[in-house]
Amino acid sequence: MTWLKVFIAAFFEVFWVIGLKHADQWWEWIVTIISIIISFYLMIMAGKKLPVGTVYAVFVGMGTAGTILSEILFFNEPLRISKLILVAVLLIGVLGLKLVSEEKEIEAEGGEG
Repeated sequence: MTWLKVFIAAFFEVFWVIGLKHADQWWEWIVTIISIIISFYLMIMAGKKLPVGTVYAVFVGMGTAGTILSEILFFNEPLRISKLILVAVLLIGVLGLKLVSEEKEIEAEGGEG
């Protein structure tokens, strides 16, 4: 469940990164700001149960890959095989970090409050 928060955070990261570049209307800026809030909130929550360095690396790696692919698919960025290979290498590294990281045990003292 915690990793799902990281992946959703990275999904929203793609929206706010694209929004920072392409937002022109007030409502686009509102969507961008909401995406930033959701993205960082989920990343912070995940960092409470997973190693922060790994959470951040996965967050940035997935967000970078998503942003590059979105630029290619929706904003006519040229498709280069070298970009796709580098995104694949990035995703392999991110998945490797995920596989070697473990969730921390929640302390029994008073629960999560």
